[in-house]
Amino acid sequence: MIGKALAAAALATAPAWLPGRVVALRVKIFSLVNGEDTVTIPGERVGVEDFRRVYTDPAANGRSKGAALSDLFWYWLAPGPEVHQEHLEPGPRYDEVAKCTRHILVKSKKDSEVLTRRVAAHVLDRLDVGAGGLVRLRDEMMPIWAELYYELVFDEPCPPEARDLIVANADDVVSALKCVRPRNMRRRARLTKYLRRRLADVPHPLPAALTPEEQVYYLQGTFFNTAVVQMSEAMAHLLMIVAQHEDVQRRLAENPGDDAYLDRVIDEGLRTYPLFGIAHRISTADIELADLTIPAGTVLCFSYPDFHHAGFERPDEFDPERWCSHATQAKKDVNFIPFGVAQNRACPARGLAPLTMRVVAREVLRRFSLASTAGHTRSIPNRGPVLLTPRGARRKVLPLAWLAVRDRWEDVWRSLAQLVFGTYMVLDARKKALCSTYFAGGNS
Repeated sequence: MIGKALAAAALATAPAWLPGRVVALRVKIFSLVNGEDTVTIPGERVGVEDFRRVYTDPAANGRSKGAALSDLFWYWLAPGPEVHQEHLEPGPRYDEVAKCTRHILVKSKKDSEVLTRRVAAHVLDRLDVGAGGLVRLRDEMMPIWAELYYELVFDEPCPPEARDLIVANADDVVSALKCVRPRNMRRRARLTKYLRRRLADVPHPLPAALTPEEQVYYLQGTFFNTAVVQMSEAMAHLLMIVAQHEDVQRRLAENPGDDAYLDRVIDEGLRTYPLFGIAHRISTADIELADLTIPAGTVLCFSYPDFHHAGFERPDEFDPERWCSHATQAKKDVNFIPFGVAQNRACPARGLAPLTMRVVAREVLRRFSLASTAGHTRSIPNRGPVLLTPRGARRKVLPLAWLAVRDRWEDVWRSLAQLVFGTYMVLDARKKALCSTYFAGGNS
């Protein structure tokens, strides 16, 4: 009888204790993948004060070769991780690929705003929030970025077929990365097949150092994996913040021309919920610090959340006004690198991303008010559940109460799913050894 009572109590309180235990176990599993030749920064051996020093060191430029983690990331980002811009080793091939990416992304501020506004309106005007109004923000944002990046690549409006293929591909990539389900290579292959068929229609000169098949993988990985996933995640975080901070939402809705305030909200969102958890690099030579030498071949794991929280008062608290006090201080002098650092492959969309986020946020707020009682974490595995209410309509209370209960219990099964699928994918990635096999074959 007592055993049954304890089991019932454990089940009833599972949302409070189980997710944290599972996360801790998953961290241990992934730390085993890292191996012993890993330095986490900031950490016990290298502190916050040396984070930028190491990150910007010319020797911190290895990308995949020699890191156990690389097999896992290549597994998640397949097909074509060997030509993904983030995973190419430094050299002429990378330089040509990076130049092509910059060329595709470069547009004037006005043209970028017009394009983003048009695409956002096209998607949002067709958004059916249903009778309850509950949606997942990442799911609703993904078609916007699918259409936008398709148009940047092909210089034409995105057809429904392409949008659906891009969204399915990006959703599969990010779901596998968060370990909420195993990867589906058939789903990804459909987009590969489409891009292979449309390769000759790309109006931009593609990297000549890549074969046609590699050019397809380059487009899929850079624009329709990473760009669509990261921007959808960024907007889900931003709109979750708006949904859970009524004062912020009211100010944004009542002052649609106050871009300075919206920029502070975006910056604070990227500080509080950085898009990257850990960025790993491999040192290609010794890195000398004042009291430590990091030897060549060391896997450097840069923790964005820990760095972004260091040096700020109340670091866990979302406060866009903190950027008023930093207004006269260059951002390079505070612990804030949402798009990386210029000396070590900064995000090629760092100029485009904040501008387009601003436009999409305005388009959403012009149409809807947002509210959410769901949990909001950096990894946002729940995809950002919110209640959308047409602007001017009365907000319903019952869906918000249901959302709170649903999200807590979803967190329980999702944690277990992440443990099971994450463990499976770690083992499968080690078995396939995509990165290790590639470099063992003499590729560089």
